[in-house]
Amino acid sequence: MAVTAIVPARYASTRFPGKPLAPILGKPMIQWVVERLRGCAALDRIAVASDDERILAVVASLGVDAVPTRSDHPTGTDRLAEAARKLGLGSADWIVNVQGDEPEVDSAMVAALVRAALEDPRVPMATLAYETADPEAYIDPNVVKVVTDRNGRALYFSRAPIPRRRDAANEPLRFLKHLGFYAYRADFLQTFAALPPTPLEVTEMLEQLRALEHGYVIRVALSPKDSHGIDTPEDLVRLEARWRAKGFA
Repeated sequence: MAVTAIVPARYASTRFPGKPLAPILGKPMIQWVVERLRGCAALDRIAVASDDERILAVVASLGVDAVPTRSDHPTGTDRLAEAARKLGLGSADWIVNVQGDEPEVDSAMVAALVRAALEDPRVPMATLAYETADPEAYIDPNVVKVVTDRNGRALYFSRAPIPRRRDAANEPLRFLKHLGFYAYRADFLQTFAALPPTPLEVTEMLEQLRALEHGYVIRVALSPKDSHGIDTPEDLVRLEARWRAKGFA
């Protein structure tokens, strides 16, 4: 059994075209993601999946697997599944999905995700969440929340504030902010990608609900830090400012 990180990277982002190649302190974003993943001992292999030759050329120069994929995939999971097939991964191998717009990913986050996936042999899928009491994030529909059972398995994901107190209270409510990192057993990834969309998935526009609605278990690992993916050029400007303040340049 091996653990492979696959990084989906699209050039044609609606809000930020060319995002994976956008420079951050002199290096393309995708290079930052790959270099950070290289520092994670929990990974045996790193690959980047893209439908764009420019991205694949940069990735190949970094010495990791560059996997060409189709351009018409409806979801990132479909791209991930195609890349896994092309890499010839074994059915019992694990795949860690790290988006190409997560230049702040670190080894502790990935290690927590992999550990959660491997410690329960009945779990086909795992993801990350960060515990916080941020009041703005709690009500922001762009921030996905997750609630779990007492064994750390997901009960539900929502853009709505969950859990929701019945009665108002003065103290801040702690909740789990869902982070967009996943681990899949390789055989389950192919099963998941082939499942039809489900009503709650379509309503919330959250693909992970498809797994829950079809009766599959998702283990939720607690991340030691928050994550801020890059969705817009303004996000990148803020990231560079944070990094310069920390002495990265």
